[in-house]
Amino acid sequence: MSEQSAGTSGEGPLPSIDFSTFILSLSHSAFVYLGDAPTPDGAPAVKNLVMARQTIDILALLADKTRGNLTGEEERLLEQVVYELRLRFVEVSKG
Repeated sequence: MSEQSAGTSGEGPLPSIDFSTFILSLSHSAFVYLGDAPTPDGAPAVKNLVMARQTIDILALLADKTRGNLTGEEERLLEQVVYELRLRFVEVSKG
């Protein structure tokens, strides 16, 4: 499937995917599950703490398994994303 045919009509070609884009995509999903971001279709987010926790755990697993194989920028991004999501998860869980 070509990049252009993979997108919906009128959106143009999909952006290229690299590790940072992948991490940002997963982190956005976690923020949606935490109720902090709208869903991709624009609907209001509904909190799902189980899925949020699983997504955060996946990001932490990626950080662990890719240690030493990332660029400095990728490593900082991944560490920062995991840190921010863990803090937000605790806040949402308590409130």
